[in-house]
Amino acid sequence: MMEKKFSSFSAWMAQIRANFLILAVFLVGIGLAVTWKFLDPAYGEFNFLHAALIMTGVVLAHISVNLFNEYSDYKTGIDFNTKRSPFSGGSGMIVSGNTSPGSVRVAAITTLLTAFGIGVYFSIIAHWSVLLIAVLGGLTIVLYTPLLARFMLGELFSGLTLGTLVVIGTFIAMTATPDMSLGQILSSDLILLSIPPGILTSLLLLINEFPDAEADRKGGRKHLVIRFGKQKAAYIYAFGVFVTFGIIIALPILGMASKWIYLALLPLPLALNASFIAIKHNQDDSKIVTAMGNNVITVLATDLLLAIAILI
Repeated sequence: MMEKKFSSFSAWMAQIRANFLILAVFLVGIGLAVTWKFLDPAYGEFNFLHAALIMTGVVLAHISVNLFNEYSDYKTGIDFNTKRSPFSGGSGMIVSGNTSPGSVRVAAITTLLTAFGIGVYFSIIAHWSVLLIAVLGGLTIVLYTPLLARFMLGELFSGLTLGTLVVIGTFIAMTATPDMSLGQILSSDLILLSIPPGILTSLLLLINEFPDAEADRKGGRKHLVIRFGKQKAAYIYAFGVFVTFGIIIALPILGMASKWIYLALLPLPLALNASFIAIKHNQDDSKIVTAMGNNVITVLATDLLLAIAILI
């Protein structure tokens, strides 16, 4: 059967997984919402140009993640064994000949270096800690397939660098000055608020690994689904859902957020449904795809509602 051919633009939009880049936008949105709400006038006004630059950098980093993963999955043979769904299995653009491995690798490196350059800029004008975040993010992107995904660290570092640290890093880049200490910049409120988005990103990766487990195993990966099996991995997913929404519930009780933050509980039924499907039907890929869809909506909606609730 001949592979479907796409226009160059359509192929690259599929290759970078453009429809999933909204995650990066919402994560930066949370950090910007905290900045808008709590920026001390003594440190200046909200800088919209810097906000746009941060958004660009994080989106480019997300694109780089997707491109490096596509390139690695092709080179390791994973792309030839996956069952593609709307949420997993890669785009298949290299396998189908719509893009070439070389061009994808160049694009991955280019977007990574550009994103890193933006990080360096903010480490100079805002705070040195931004550079640490940029370096950790870059290493996670480059080392995900050859190292992190082979030692059950992929989910953890993905949640950290494309979740928690995006929220924290955005706030630092928008509010800090070079002479400030981390103690002056970071608060327990911000750190606790940044944890649910990080867990949600990890859960996004975790449940998307279910259909690809066998192909990933053949490609040398050893993520949580491979190490513990689908049943135990489903319980890990459900526990992550419990912790995520438990923290959100606890924030107003601890005096760290207003009760408007409970808007972010609206996607909870979808998360519970995804947990139920993962636990009861983890061997049925058709049902897991439903859980994956519910999880994508949960992640994006929760991140968006967190940003909105903070602004309110």
